[in-house]
Amino acid sequence: MARAKIVVIVLASLALLLPLAMPWIKTPLILGTAFGIAALGISILIISGQISFGHAMFVCLGGYAVAFIARQWAQLDSAVLLVIGAATGLVFGVIVGSFVVRYRAIFFGMLNLALSMVLFAALGKFFNLTGGTDGLRLERSPFFGMTLGRDEFESLLLIVGVVLAMLCGWLVHRYLRSVAGQALAAIKTNETRLEYVGISAYQALWIGYIISATLCGLSGAIFAIAQGLVTPEMGYWVRSGEIVFVAILGGVGHPVGAFIGAGIFEFVKLFAAAYLTGAWQMVLGFVLIAMVFLAPRGISAMLEEKPLPKQEDA
Repeated sequence: MARAKIVVIVLASLALLLPLAMPWIKTPLILGTAFGIAALGISILIISGQISFGHAMFVCLGGYAVAFIARQWAQLDSAVLLVIGAATGLVFGVIVGSFVVRYRAIFFGMLNLALSMVLFAALGKFFNLTGGTDGLRLERSPFFGMTLGRDEFESLLLIVGVVLAMLCGWLVHRYLRSVAGQALAAIKTNETRLEYVGISAYQALWIGYIISATLCGLSGAIFAIAQGLVTPEMGYWVRSGEIVFVAILGGVGHPVGAFIGAGIFEFVKLFAAAYLTGAWQMVLGFVLIAMVFLAPRGISAMLEEKPLPKQEDA
């Protein structure tokens, strides 16, 4: 899609160039990139017709894995921590997905929610291990072998985040156009017919679930490194709802939709919180309602190029 490629270039350019004029926007852009990667994971499940209301647990697991490792090995490179976060999401995605993907519709969504709330409660109770509701702090570690100040560190993290976002979007796009991705989409339209042609719907959804959890784990690692703090709130159901909100807002028609949604979400939250303190959630609600009426398939659906009408023979 030519339009989508243009949007990707524009978004990446804005993310990298805006901090030159507005240095304060660097952190929101990093967090927006992390939200976009997590929403990209949720989009994979939405394509299959399933919505998880608990996928923030993988964001939380990725973040806490990074915090535990970083506290044990303070000089471990941040690039390695990003890999650890993604690997944590992958491992738990394999375990949790092995039985969660047996369910569909509301049962799928609520089971993920229940598991995420168990994790949230456990992190809050085991204070000696997890820091309780105060969470865990982690010191800024070297990045690609370089010891950087805060400003330089955030600049490099933003660049890496943008590159990772583009790479993840490209890989997910390739996956969805593959046989495995088409099988995943077929679960939503006709799962029974999918089984009749010899393709396991369980395996197709399990693979999609694992990819989704891996992306959320990577997102959690970026959150942890950017904020220098992880708390149980990262796995709370409200965070899961925000990720779903971003995915629906941007649309699942193209991977770039997740990052468009994340950008709008962070922008609205940032300015609404500044000018309407305590009511920014209401503003986000109105934005989502407006999008339901104006673009029910999400913003990315507007990027689809409609085929030219066929000309009738004279």
